[in-house]
Amino acid sequence: MDSAAADTGTTLPPLHRLPTTPAQPPHPTTLPDGTPAWLITRYHDVRQVLGDPRVTRADLHDVGTAGATADVAANPASLFNQDGPAHRRLRGTAQRAFTPRAIAGWQPWVAAAVQQSVDRLVAAGPTADLVPAFARPVPFAVTTRLMGLDGDGPDHLDEERLQRWTRALLAQGEDQGGEQGSEQDGEPGKGTEDRDGADHDATLAEFGSFMGELVARRRREPGDDLVSRLVRAADQDGGVPEESLVFLVAGLTASGNESVAGALANALVYVLGERPEHWPRLADPDTAERTAERLLHYIPLGDDEATIRRTTAPVEVGDVTIPAGSVVAVSLGSANRDPAVYPKGLDADLGLPLPAPTLAFSSGPHYCIGAWRVRLEMRESLHRLATALPGLRLTTPVADLAWQLGGTTRSPARLPVDW
Repeated sequence: MDSAAADTGTTLPPLHRLPTTPAQPPHPTTLPDGTPAWLITRYHDVRQVLGDPRVTRADLHDVGTAGATADVAANPASLFNQDGPAHRRLRGTAQRAFTPRAIAGWQPWVAAAVQQSVDRLVAAGPTADLVPAFARPVPFAVTTRLMGLDGDGPDHLDEERLQRWTRALLAQGEDQGGEQGSEQDGEPGKGTEDRDGADHDATLAEFGSFMGELVARRRREPGDDLVSRLVRAADQDGGVPEESLVFLVAGLTASGNESVAGALANALVYVLGERPEHWPRLADPDTAERTAERLLHYIPLGDDEATIRRTTAPVEVGDVTIPAGSVVAVSLGSANRDPAVYPKGLDADLGLPLPAPTLAFSSGPHYCIGAWRVRLEMRESLHRLATALPGLRLTTPVADLAWQLGGTTRSPARLPVDW
């Protein structure tokens, strides 16, 4: 069994067929834990709310809103839970490390890492399980190279440790969903057995210690990796607490690896399982790029319907005024399927460009700073795998796939193929 998430042993609908609440005006709802909330589903309403400084993450953790989020990421040092000047300072530090020049320099070796995974897969064929053979090795190779964790010595990070730490970190950061929620078979967080108890706490402490020591070493002995760039930017900017910097490095390491692995596996489920005629077309790089964007847009990472915020003042959304102090559930999935903006759904031509920017990576101040990486790895993976194996086919019906639940993701436990 993969160490990043537990196999549920049950069949669930693939994420591209997950029901979402239809786009409609804001209205009251109740989260799975009983918290009253306002559900936001229309594309333009979602963009407005995500960009409104009166709708925040930080205030979720005030007294009286304890039920609105899980533990984690209740830590105010996390970039995810900051707003205002503290958030702008920390995010500005991160953006200084992600310069266009730096990203352009990373692209060739990301493509090379993907190609190496493709070559190993082909050499071991003509059958494979794409989860351990491709969907996980690609982001792991990119993560460890990007963060400077692929060498020898104290900074070396193996896949088992990263997956164990990722599971523990992300298990405590799950949003409670909107009307659909994140519960499966009445067991919230099923598959994240380290969430409670001493084992979970010890795992998080181990991860935090590793990342704290990594940041300190990069300050003493900087390299050309992303951690060194982040440390340098933080020290030059000043005012960034060390705890926030360590949280940032840990989050980029864990969530980047988990998100790409899940997104890639779920994209392969859809294309190979339901759109096999499109697979050979991905040998064209432009088609692969447009397809990657559509797949990221329409296929969520997990079962959570909404990301959670709280209003600090009355906010008018459409014709509705949401009172101050309200919990707001913002459904990116519903917004990305709003027929007023996206009249052609997932099952249209996968080579078509999207008519409006996707909200898959959120919007506003909390727009995903790693979106470039997800797009790049998805595009290169689809293009290079289809080029090498135009006859690749799924050997298990999509309806029979078993699923594994990660901290914030759901992806196939196995993806058997041949060619």
